[in-house]
Amino acid sequence: MQVSSLNEVKIYSLSCGKSLPEWLSDRKKRALQKKDVDVRRRIELIQDFEMPTVCTTIKVSKDGQYILATGTYKPRVRCYDTYQLSLKFERCLDSEVVTFETLSDDYSKIVFLHNDRYIEFHSQSGFYYKTRIPKFGRDFSYHCPSCDLYFVGARENNVCDINLVHGLFATGTVEGRVECWDPRTRGRVGLLDCALSSVTADSEINSLPTISALKFNGALTMAVGTSTGQVLLYDLRSDKPLLVKDHQYGLPIKSVHFQDSLDLILSADSRIIKMWNKNSGKMFTSLEPEHDINDVCLYPDSGMLLMANETPKMGIYYIPVLGPAPRWCSFLDNLTEELEENPESTVYDDYKFVTKKDLENLGLTHLIGSPFLRAYMHGFFMDIRLYHKVKLMVNPFAYEEYRKDKIRQKIEETRAQRVQLKKLPKVNKELALKLIEEEEEKQKSTWKKKAKSLPNILTDDRFKVMFENPDFQVDEESEEFRLLNPLVSKISEKRKKKLRLLEQQELHEKEEEEEPEGKPSDAESSESSDDEKAWVDEVRKQRRLLLQEEKAKRRERLREDQQAVLQPRFYEIKAGEEFRSFRDAATKQKLLNKTLEDRLKLEAKSGALSVSDTTVGSKQLTFTLKRSEQQKKQQEAEKLHRQERRTLRRSAGHLKSRHRRGRPFH
Repeated sequence: MQVSSLNEVKIYSLSCGKSLPEWLSDRKKRALQKKDVDVRRRIELIQDFEMPTVCTTIKVSKDGQYILATGTYKPRVRCYDTYQLSLKFERCLDSEVVTFETLSDDYSKIVFLHNDRYIEFHSQSGFYYKTRIPKFGRDFSYHCPSCDLYFVGARENNVCDINLVHGLFATGTVEGRVECWDPRTRGRVGLLDCALSSVTADSEINSLPTISALKFNGALTMAVGTSTGQVLLYDLRSDKPLLVKDHQYGLPIKSVHFQDSLDLILSADSRIIKMWNKNSGKMFTSLEPEHDINDVCLYPDSGMLLMANETPKMGIYYIPVLGPAPRWCSFLDNLTEELEENPESTVYDDYKFVTKKDLENLGLTHLIGSPFLRAYMHGFFMDIRLYHKVKLMVNPFAYEEYRKDKIRQKIEETRAQRVQLKKLPKVNKELALKLIEEEEEKQKSTWKKKAKSLPNILTDDRFKVMFENPDFQVDEESEEFRLLNPLVSKISEKRKKKLRLLEQQELHEKEEEEEPEGKPSDAESSESSDDEKAWVDEVRKQRRLLLQEEKAKRRERLREDQQAVLQPRFYEIKAGEEFRSFRDAATKQKLLNKTLEDRLKLEAKSGALSVSDTTVGSKQLTFTLKRSEQQKKQQEAEKLHRQERRTLRRSAGHLKSRHRRGRPFH
């Protein structure tokens, strides 16, 4: 986001900065944001708010929800949904669009005027109707009471507009005149000669001024823009202009807009947008983008300005003085307020900014007016080397005082952190204490150059549920936890002792201030060395304990199975099921009581099930159906019968046909 200021009016450019291509991966985008400051500071208010080549016209729907823009190449129209902050649809057209208008409150009814004399009507689903006019169109207006479209063509008229109060239709001609027509009588009711009124004593005119822009405001006010760069403000009751404003560039005026809350007029040519008071003509502010301007649209009841430029990116500017931000981007108000509260001061690397009071303290007031001091605002800029030399001569103990202040600040920061260490969460207290200890170790190692500053989980809102919800309590007795933490027993004992001390401290009132921690004692250092030596023993001990627990579980399961076999049970033989023995039925019932994992293991051991890996990384299961003894005997007998038939079969290859040519076969 870029900020510019003219006449103490701040203008925030929300479309500046580098744009990233759509095909770029998220990982590369994050890498670019870390390296490039322009990419990191950019604000993407609406996603993909751009055209492939050039944007020609831009408008906002009457309900303010949709932004429509046309551009080239290829000719197309894009509709953006402000509630979703993204592109809603895109339609390609047969030819370039001169201008367009939304007939409905949203995007469901649109009229396009093309540069090849065609007029296209689009509905919500797409193209609806197409017709052709006799001459090349330049502009058109929609008359709501009669549902009529008025088009103005080449060689005669350039622009047109309809007054929304009384319905008067006005058109600007190539001869520098404005003709007013009444749609009810279909007759001309007035004529204004603006060409002569636009010529002043200071202006240099090389050709006849033509009308290039026209806009009504209220029932009696009308603004007219000429091809020579003048804006004339008229009262319909008089043929003389109330005010003539010259852009001083000699370029045709492209658009004129009224801002009623501040009595301003926004007039734009291809180079600059000027905002000036409609009563006095005094300059309010101006906006000069990098690329040529094609069209300007003022978002209703806000300070946002949309611009179509000779560049793929469409311009978005926010001027807080003109009005608040739209509802769909209300966060811009808070953002601009923060920037205004914390303005960035101008700082130079080789110079130091000092006030007059600082010069008096340093005894350098006699240098005012010399080349050693450069006046700037309410102070002066001086060379940083001269500043350090003089300060060292005036106060040789300044460095010692600075060092003491820094040490005092560090001690206060550590004390504040220790007070926070007492506040442990209700859930996962030991985990929170572990994270706090790791944070302390990380702060102690900040002197290392390669020390990484990782985020603290305790202060991160994304992980706060882990220390509030009892469902996230860590089970330290689980097998996974013990295997991943072989030394958790000794470390947890220390942590539990510290946790009990912290809980006792929470019961008492916090009146005494804690002292800074010292160096670890000899007992602690020896204890840490013993932990390192006992690493292998502790791992073996944990494994032995796990094996003993597994054996005890197996004995318990075996004892339960034996007790279940001794008890008498009744088995139901279903219809169509072959009964072989009670032992088979008991085995089958036992298999049904086991888990799917155990049953799959037994099937794999028996050979009925085989598991293999595929090339894509998935698993492939092959099942073999079980057969009874009778089915196996029958299958073996059929196999022997086929082998016997194969040995007894005689080949018929020695037989040859005795059919002769010319004799019938009997």
